[in-house]
Amino acid sequence: MNPVRLTCFIALVHIFAFPAFAQKWQDKETILSVINKVNTYWQAHNSPLGRAFWDNAAYHTGNMEVVRLTGNKEYRQYSEEWARYNKWMGAKSADKSQWKYKYGETDDYVLFGDWQICFQTYADLYQLDPDPQKILRAREVMEYQMSTPENRYWWWADGLYMVMPVMTKLYRITGNNLYSEKLYEWFKYADSIMYDGESGLYYRDAKYVYPKHKTTNGKKDFWARGDGWVFAGLAKVLQDLPPEDPHYRFYAARFSTMAAAIVKSQRREGYWTRSMLDPDHAPGPETSGTAFFTYGLLWGLNNGVLTGSQYRNAASGAWNYLTGTALQADGRVGYVQPIGEKAIPGQVVNAGSTANFGVGAFLLAACEMYKFSSQPSKKKILNRTKNSN
Repeated sequence: MNPVRLTCFIALVHIFAFPAFAQKWQDKETILSVINKVNTYWQAHNSPLGRAFWDNAAYHTGNMEVVRLTGNKEYRQYSEEWARYNKWMGAKSADKSQWKYKYGETDDYVLFGDWQICFQTYADLYQLDPDPQKILRAREVMEYQMSTPENRYWWWADGLYMVMPVMTKLYRITGNNLYSEKLYEWFKYADSIMYDGESGLYYRDAKYVYPKHKTTNGKKDFWARGDGWVFAGLAKVLQDLPPEDPHYRFYAARFSTMAAAIVKSQRREGYWTRSMLDPDHAPGPETSGTAFFTYGLLWGLNNGVLTGSQYRNAASGAWNYLTGTALQADGRVGYVQPIGEKAIPGQVVNAGSTANFGVGAFLLAACEMYKFSSQPSKKKILNRTKNSN
């Protein structure tokens, strides 16, 4: 092969074999400025006086990570005002005989996970200022739920992010081992209806299991945000669960299996398409799933659960997408798929597409990237890996 053709061949191999790292490595001061830009923009344009349902609550899980990282009092006050507005409650029914756990947005769906994710933020605020009133309703709801024989509470992938960290946070606060045992029992039920052992990924719920449901091209359909909820939820569980817990190894193994599957489906531009294994089903960038994956990968790297250049490369490529494409000049986070439960062919997702839960996911990822950048040895490894590509 002549030299010119050889050079072109090597260049093509380089392009298709590795993610496209368009940006230089960002130091922790730059990352902190990104965090503040995004969070300041969101809080300036959105009142904290919103209901305690999942979408608002998912933003607050990201905001509380920023509070822990920065100690910013205004950010903390924003979540405190939201919690007080909602009376430190989710769904507000007092009649336990009417409490339901299937989908519903009224106050009798107390046992539905979308109304329980708010307890994560209440528990985080309790940790900063241990007033028992902040978690009184959370304990009432979760301890009642644990007293029932039902184990089918988590029937959709999103629910694993909504409630698993509630269980581990309250476990840490109360020392009640039942939180750990019920977490495992309910997770195993979710596994039985949504987990695909061949791919290492989760269907959004039982309606989407292959071959009952297929993409437009006849493939298995794994919704990126759905798997993002699960992956991020597992990271939060491992963060809070004592390593000596009898189920810790199980969650760590599942987290690692998912991580390996996730990096294989990343696009070379750094993002994940809405249908992870069929990019042609709903092509183009999407931020919420990508941000949750970035958070999980970086958490795994920061805590020694994940090692290897494949994870560092994936996290770096994803962060480049988040800050180079998703983040807009004014601080808005774009390319967030609207509320839904699947990848929808033809649905428009663009720079103007934003949402509270997408911002929360972005903040989670940014906080972990800040921690990663603060560790000189890891920064050096990442730079060396990028340069070698």
